[in-house]
Amino acid sequence: MKRALPATPERRPAFDPSSAIPVTETRFARLELPPGGFRLEKGGVLPRVDVAYETAGTLSPERDNVVLVCHALTGDAHVCGRRRWESAASGWWSDMVKPGGGIDLDRYFVVCANVLGGCMGTTGPSSVDPGTGEPWGSRFPEITVADIVDVQFLLMRQLGFGHVHAVVGGSFGGMQALCFAVRHPGFADKVAVIASGPSLTSQALAFDVVGRNAIEQDPDFRGGDYYGGPRPAGGLAIARELAHITYLSGEMMKKKFGRRRRDAPQAGGPIFEVESYLRHQGAKFIGRFDANSYLRICGAMDDFDLEKQAGGSLAAAFAPVKARALVVALEGDWLFLPRQSEALAGGLLAAGKDVSAFRLDAPSGHDSFLIHTGELSSVLAAFLLREPSRPTAAIDPDLVRDYEALERMLPQRARTVLDVACGDGTLLDFVARRRPELDGTGIDLSVPRAVRTLRGGHNVMLADADAGLSAVPDDAFDCAILSESLQVMRRPDRVLEELLRVAPVAIVSFPNFGMWKIPAALLFGGRMPVTKRLPYRWYDTPNIHLCTVKDFLDLCRDRGIVVEETLHLSTLALSKILNRLGAKNLGSSRVIVKIRRGASGANPRQP
Repeated sequence: MKRALPATPERRPAFDPSSAIPVTETRFARLELPPGGFRLEKGGVLPRVDVAYETAGTLSPERDNVVLVCHALTGDAHVCGRRRWESAASGWWSDMVKPGGGIDLDRYFVVCANVLGGCMGTTGPSSVDPGTGEPWGSRFPEITVADIVDVQFLLMRQLGFGHVHAVVGGSFGGMQALCFAVRHPGFADKVAVIASGPSLTSQALAFDVVGRNAIEQDPDFRGGDYYGGPRPAGGLAIARELAHITYLSGEMMKKKFGRRRRDAPQAGGPIFEVESYLRHQGAKFIGRFDANSYLRICGAMDDFDLEKQAGGSLAAAFAPVKARALVVALEGDWLFLPRQSEALAGGLLAAGKDVSAFRLDAPSGHDSFLIHTGELSSVLAAFLLREPSRPTAAIDPDLVRDYEALERMLPQRARTVLDVACGDGTLLDFVARRRPELDGTGIDLSVPRAVRTLRGGHNVMLADADAGLSAVPDDAFDCAILSESLQVMRRPDRVLEELLRVAPVAIVSFPNFGMWKIPAALLFGGRMPVTKRLPYRWYDTPNIHLCTVKDFLDLCRDRGIVVEETLHLSTLALSKILNRLGAKNLGSSRVIVKIRRGASGANPRQP
């Protein structure tokens, strides 16, 4: 028998990149409905409900790694991967849902279903009414976001998933995720809401109203009973063009199109590039979507109003929520404004829920969550981790002593703590190990540091403390911490006021610039000192307010803040002697002060 020759480079098969892309296929389920059919929130009844869905990834033996993804307004079940006949990924969120992605298919089993009222395999207006044998058309009843969510909930239970690790949704999918958290509070451990809100703004509603009018006034619409004849393609295309205007930021429109023109012989001459883009989007849309589905789903989105449903209070709306929440806003999004995400985070905090909130740069506006997924992927990956990822690197011994002292100052009855300017979450990690009953939340303005804190299992908010803590309601926490950051704040006085607004007690630590080494360095060396605790030269230091212990106590007195306890820390022998002699402003290299609110105009009790 001849031995097989080793393969030569010429004989090796070329690498097929499509082999790394998961292959998905659409499946269909007929829901097991109670007698009388599926009763809708607005009074209609569907005798039969079919649902199209897709799955990707590997289900764990414990079945505890399921992530349900809710699609946006005109999406479908094909969230990721490629069809068997395709060579490239064609899922609408393939950049996010993939091996190693923000929703990592090496870790999670992903399910995505086409929504009720859709036209991609789930029962909707174009489906056959079993009672007549004809398409539902205009007789298809009105639906709500709650109906859409209930259908997905029934599907998941029928598939054997009565509980999931997370529900994730962007835009209209974010509304569904919110509804899941409120309507089925024990269903998911985590809920991620991206570029969404508790309701549409009046401006967003206005675009929907004009889009609906364009469809309904199309002569081929015929009241919604157009199946078997011409379809209202013109009206549906205009509705889509209007929607696409809201998906891109003004800056992206300017960068991508400006006022440039392009030749369009079919239009009788040159047209604006933005016009060509919108026409292209409208033409694509009419080939894949149904006008009646668009009207029903838009109607559900327009009616969604969590605040109104709960009597005008988001905190009341979120009272049933059990899931840990992530809220992500996109800068430049004017369909779902960042302030709406801020309101969601504030409502969840006011209701005493676990919530993390990020406001990310988004060059494309609303559509950025689909097409610019870099930062969002890292945030979502950190949030979805089933076990916190805490580094075991040693902490500087001086820092350990500071943290131990700070931890001892925390009120014994405290259950929630806010760490402002939390950095990478090292202090929260330390406190969590010593006080596991405490729920820690961090605030930082760096995305990488905030993501690291999130990976550690803590809640975190991406925000600039100097700009105020507007997303945090009054008394949302039992204690607030500002560790080694007072000196880098532009307005330390306002930051202190904010700390004592969001919590009745605060602990502040800072380097003491009155310590003897600093004036000695100036007196004898003529230069600003560089030390282990202050390792910056004068030109690159982040420290912009160089205060002493006395300066801080004077500020507290001026603001009517009560000083409950002060610790003067130092590791140098001379400093310790000075502290024992009472010259603490000269001896202390670092100071930790516990403060609380005082009556207006009252002087603080001196330590």
